[in-house]
Amino acid sequence: MNAIISILEKVMDFCYGICGNYGFAVILFTVFSKVILLPLAVWLHKNGIKVVKMTPELNMIKAKYFGDKDTIAEEESKLYKREHYHPLASLIPLTVQILILMGLIAVIRKGIGNPDINMNFFGLDLSLIPVQEKGLLLLAPVIAGLSSFILCVAQNRINPLQAEQSKFEQNFTMAVSVGLSLYLGAFVPLGVVIYWICSNLWTVGQQAVLNLIINPKKYIDYEELEKSKAALRELGEVGGKKEKRSRELVRREKEDYKRFFSVVNKHLVFYSESSGFYKYFRGTVEYLLEHTNLTIHYITSDPNDIIFELAEKNDHIRPYYIGEKRLITLMMKMDADVAVMTMPDLENYHIKRSYVRKDIEYIYIPHSYNSPNLTLRTGALDHFDTVYCTGKHQTEEIRKTEKAYGLPEKTLVEWGHTLIDDMRASYREELAKETNAGKENERPYVLVAPSWQEDNIMDSCLDQILEELKQTPYEIIVRPHPQYVRHHGERCELLKKQYQGTNIEIQTDFSSNKTVYNADVLITDWSSIGLEYTFTTLKPVLYINTKMKVMNPEYQKIDTVPLDIFARDQIGISLNKDQLDQVKASVDRMILDKESFREPVSRFLDEYIFNLDNSAPVGAHYIISRLQQKRTQGTGR
Repeated sequence: MNAIISILEKVMDFCYGICGNYGFAVILFTVFSKVILLPLAVWLHKNGIKVVKMTPELNMIKAKYFGDKDTIAEEESKLYKREHYHPLASLIPLTVQILILMGLIAVIRKGIGNPDINMNFFGLDLSLIPVQEKGLLLLAPVIAGLSSFILCVAQNRINPLQAEQSKFEQNFTMAVSVGLSLYLGAFVPLGVVIYWICSNLWTVGQQAVLNLIINPKKYIDYEELEKSKAALRELGEVGGKKEKRSRELVRREKEDYKRFFSVVNKHLVFYSESSGFYKYFRGTVEYLLEHTNLTIHYITSDPNDIIFELAEKNDHIRPYYIGEKRLITLMMKMDADVAVMTMPDLENYHIKRSYVRKDIEYIYIPHSYNSPNLTLRTGALDHFDTVYCTGKHQTEEIRKTEKAYGLPEKTLVEWGHTLIDDMRASYREELAKETNAGKENERPYVLVAPSWQEDNIMDSCLDQILEELKQTPYEIIVRPHPQYVRHHGERCELLKKQYQGTNIEIQTDFSSNKTVYNADVLITDWSSIGLEYTFTTLKPVLYINTKMKVMNPEYQKIDTVPLDIFARDQIGISLNKDQLDQVKASVDRMILDKESFREPVSRFLDEYIFNLDNSAPVGAHYIISRLQQKRTQGTGR
């Protein structure tokens, strides 16, 4: 430090010798030091550009290995080595600036003690310390702080590196910089304050000139930068805005995460988004537990999932609670032979295939029997190895999709649907109970059960439909979608009052499905409840052709008509919104001649649903056979 002070003192003496005034000498010293350090400023500018240029790749590393800090650090280190960059390099200019500032303070204090030096600068004594003198001199720290504020605002806009920092980082840097300036301006001699103000303002101009000479836009792909930031931001927003979890849940998640990876040779893993998804796995899981000694590792993002209760009764179920964000890391590091899930869009969004085991077989089990080409996003099934299909319409769509997009063929299992099998069994039991109880059929009732998508029945034509149905002798129940009630609860209450005392009831209690399956006729729009109702009860559905919900805008590229469209007129009646005056006649026909609908519905079921009432063993046998094959081939563990 003594050597640095000695050098700075000689430079200051040289500047004073030219000016003969210490104030101008400080300004000249500032300019001289900035010119001498210009190569360092140029290097720092290029280094900032290099960092921003690497940022898209850095962001994609963070996205690819989200949450895996060790792997992220390892991959970042490889990138830095390849680009000949060291993260601590940016500290060099800051260190130099601090050393100059500390040395200059010592030099000016030494100059103050020299009676031969003129410290007067436009009537100001540069040897004075503002906080000690107070008065107008207290403007010095304010001006120093203002210069720092101007510098930070400019750097946040035109410095390639600082412009890409988060708002928090920019504001934090500004707060520290302005705070330091206020402190320096108050507690150091006025000569140092002049240096600090000049240095800040010079840096603003210098940055603008460097941007003109070495334009960051020539080196940085800002489009890729925005894409990478969006990908990382999307991962950070996984799960949406939810209530803050308790410490107990956080601790439980950490323990389950460690417990999952402590188990070696995991053969079979299921993932469920919440307890409500167990119904899609139930038949397959129970068959495996009953007929094999396999251990089922069941991951769920629901701490209250029914699987925890079931695990208490069966040692072959290992449940794990993993929240959606930590799930990203778990899936990327998963080690298993087979992974089964109902969540589509593998690889397309936050859930990725494992980079630890490339040979994991990923099986997709569909929620419904609808057209995947219409109701799932573009490419939603592209990265699965195996898809369980509910019927021939799904196998046809998937094969044609593979051909249209040049995709490798997946394994398609002619499965059926466990949920439909379960609902049909429950419905038969309910009918048997009513028959044994000698219960007489009450007056027929019609259920209106719309979806909650845009232009649904509730929003577009409910009043017209109900005006038609008021003229019938039937009981009418309107059962809005739970999400519709959640978002439009006030309207539902107004509807209850409006139709009070009529044959129309607005029902918002969803605790039982009895209302659904006991209905004689169902009226809906594009809700999947239409197919569930018909396949379970063999009763007809009146479809209202509201605006169709299309998740895949490219569905027409596939040369096949989605089941959701062609089934409407084969298993029921469909009416356009300009045909609502036919609602009463259509309902009358469905109730009075309901037997005529049973046969076509039965034929449709036989043709379009695989293994009706027998899907569970089919799904389980495929998993068993694949695990056996992997073991025989030596790829399983």
